[in-house]
Amino acid sequence: MQINYQYIGQRIRQERLRNRLSQEQLAELTESSPQYISHIETARKKASLEMILKIANSLDVSVDQLIADNLTSNQYKGDVELSRLFIGCTHYERRIILEIATATRYILEEYRWIMNVNKS
Repeated sequence: MQINYQYIGQRIRQERLRNRLSQEQLAELTESSPQYISHIETARKKASLEMILKIANSLDVSVDQLIADNLTSNQYKGDVELSRLFIGCTHYERRIILEIATATRYILEEYRWIMNVNKS
């Protein structure tokens, strides 16, 4: 399996911009150079696991959020996307999202039960 460093670089850039950080600021946070950050974002250089961890910590994201496009399991990618919903949310907003998700699951289970009863 090949690691797609282009996807990782794009994800790092997205998260850096979402955090309103320049390449210079991210470089300072990760004790690297702005040129190295640029090379990682454009996949001209392959970031080490240690550097990906430093970047993830600096951007306040998980490593799996940065490498998710390399994962082969669609379920896991969905988990990453769901966890992204909570980024930047207050405790109250997280609680509302969780309650909406719980209600949605309940409705889906009820719908499944009704469909099974109607098939009988």
